[in-house]
Amino acid sequence: MSFRIERAVTAHVDAICAIERTAVQMFREHPVWPFYKAISIPPEQLEEAIQRGLVWVALDDESNEPVGFVWLDTEHGGDVIGIAEIDVLPAYSRRGIGAALLEHACDWARAAGYRRVDLGTLADVPWNAPFYAKHGFVTVNKWDAAFAYARDRDRENGFPDALRVFMSRRLSLPAADEWTVWPAPAKLNLFLRITGRREDGYHELQTVFRLLDWGDEIRLRTRDDGEIHRLTGVPGVPAETDWLVHAATLLRTHAGVRAGVDIEVEKRIPMGSGLGGGSSDAATALVALNHLWKCGLSADELAELGRQLGADVPVFVRGRSAWATGIGEHIKPITLPKRWYAVLDPHEHVSTETLFQASELTRNAPPATISSFASGETLENAFEPIVRARHPRVAAALDWLGGHGHARLSGSGGCVFLETATIEQAEAVARRCPASFTAWVVEGVGLSPLHRALSRHGATG
Repeated sequence: MSFRIERAVTAHVDAICAIERTAVQMFREHPVWPFYKAISIPPEQLEEAIQRGLVWVALDDESNEPVGFVWLDTEHGGDVIGIAEIDVLPAYSRRGIGAALLEHACDWARAAGYRRVDLGTLADVPWNAPFYAKHGFVTVNKWDAAFAYARDRDRENGFPDALRVFMSRRLSLPAADEWTVWPAPAKLNLFLRITGRREDGYHELQTVFRLLDWGDEIRLRTRDDGEIHRLTGVPGVPAETDWLVHAATLLRTHAGVRAGVDIEVEKRIPMGSGLGGGSSDAATALVALNHLWKCGLSADELAELGRQLGADVPVFVRGRSAWATGIGEHIKPITLPKRWYAVLDPHEHVSTETLFQASELTRNAPPATISSFASGETLENAFEPIVRARHPRVAAALDWLGGHGHARLSGSGGCVFLETATIEQAEAVARRCPASFTAWVVEGVGLSPLHRALSRHGATG
């Protein structure tokens, strides 16, 4: 048989869970069986990992069905990533599928700047520790403080300490001519108020940007010929109008470098959604290429370049959730409580330009304060009444989500969201989402995933 490895999609959830339940049967005669049979993959957690791009499947080329999978987790943080689960259907064993999945996951982790891959496994099972040892993993002292997180997780799952060993594989940083992987996180506007209009036609606004641990993925490979090539892009967006290409070109010109770059993008943030996809992609290009091209520009200089591309780009460049004023360029980092969000995509594009031109838009609202936002008094979005009137699918999404709490519109787009105090609450809402919408469960973060990646890749900023 032949197979290929692709990123998993949410439609694979049931198949992946079935693979795990089938594969675990191979441990029936092992002392670990009572513990393995008692736990299974939580579908909600798996779906969230898939949405974040942390799961890959091996697909049978003939049937196009998953026959194996690997799932990475970022629980440890820093420059360490873990293998949460890797399984292959027993009927497809000894065909190199497990090895291909493992190497694919490690290659991605290396491109993303991770320096170590950890896992927990069984020492006396041939397809466990001996298999990993063949692929560069070594047994480590599980009592080392660095592996406390893994010990805690094993105990939460009911695994006795004596049955499992921990293994690690060191990863080198990518070479200058290799692909690197960078996140372009989405954002939510927790409120948006327009307080005036300037003589140049731009609107004065107030908003809170909440960065999310989810978004697009940008892949970059430097060139020495000065060419900027977009190898993949967004349907309907020509390279000459792509903010990614504009950002790379602007940085190259400003910094006076002769380097070039190949660009690939995996879009997860819908266009016209109000989640900042184009702005975030541009910011990621500026920040990542400043590092890869060794331009040496400061955060202030990169933010100013970002402002030339779009009003929202600077907040992504600076990488902190923030209170923003002016046309969005005056940014003050803000500390927000730990929260999760059920985000709904009604699949209806909303034009930012059209909204700003709407005659019924309120342009003279009194200024809000941080204290009024923190108290919950200021949570409105100035564009919501217009979007409700002109976009029935968005209105329907707001109405449905409003049945579970305070539904809000994000930015000047079509996506809507509900804030929750726990991930379980957000998952419960997402499970009930009508089939006509797409739901994501995402975590709000104070520090951007882009800046965490920058740190992993050995840079500061």
